[in-house]
Amino acid sequence: MFDYDGRTGYEPISDVDRKEFHDQGFLLLRNVLTEDHRVALERAVDRIYTDEGRPGEPLHLLGFLDRDELFGDLLTHPITFPYMWGLAGWNIYSHHNHLDVTPPAKEPEKPYWGWHQDGYRQNSDPETLNPDLTRPMFSLKVAYVLSDLSETGRGATKVIPGSHLRNSLARPTDLTVHHPDPEGSVEITANPGDAFIFDRRQWHSRSTNLSNVTRKMLFIGYTYRWIRPLDELHIDEDGSWWASRTPVQRQLCGEGTHTANYWGINWDGYIDDEIPLRAELKSRGLLDRRIPWLR
Repeated sequence: MFDYDGRTGYEPISDVDRKEFHDQGFLLLRNVLTEDHRVALERAVDRIYTDEGRPGEPLHLLGFLDRDELFGDLLTHPITFPYMWGLAGWNIYSHHNHLDVTPPAKEPEKPYWGWHQDGYRQNSDPETLNPDLTRPMFSLKVAYVLSDLSETGRGATKVIPGSHLRNSLARPTDLTVHHPDPEGSVEITANPGDAFIFDRRQWHSRSTNLSNVTRKMLFIGYTYRWIRPLDELHIDEDGSWWASRTPVQRQLCGEGTHTANYWGINWDGYIDDEIPLRAELKSRGLLDRRIPWLR
């Protein structure tokens, strides 16, 4: 539907991008959405905001993917999808996704401390009591920027580059007063149509929208199929939305009867080749034994 210069979503990412992501914990990608695509997505978001939101109030809608045909296609966007399988491998699906609309704040910013890592109990359940042992990544997100966040103060996400390698972050004891952001933090300023990818361990925070621009974002998280979902998709498998999904997109929506394999276990060995994304990568010669998650 939208022209991306023949890209398929199966072009390997560069070693430079891979290193930057592993070093910094996030990547800002410019001009990911064509203008026609961005406008169409924004119209879909505006429609949902009219249906679900309250005028002038923020909307944080979980599990939005099945709300429009365009959203489902973002699962395998030809520019961002290579980063998902290139950084996390082929045994993945989308466990968490949210649509955010943040109108201008109605009052001055109140004191708050929003710095956190994603993952909830993933930050405490695994055996990581050794402070020198960095927690596993487990998941990553891609965020599509639909509105103009090219200046600070428009409610954009703040991050601390490189902080994904730290298990803790000093927290003020008195949260009733304003505190400066942690040292090294940056606000991700981006143009309409840009996107950014971040490691779920990255220490990050929302920010208050102090401008007259309404912030509109789409976030899609990817994790391993053996991790349970955070959001529930209300998919009618007899409906057109599901019927339009490719085998790989169906995997990314959670299809499959076994989380280690696809349709179960062959006791003569695992039948990984039946997992759609692995099969697709294998057919294109993109499996790489040097990279554990792409074997």
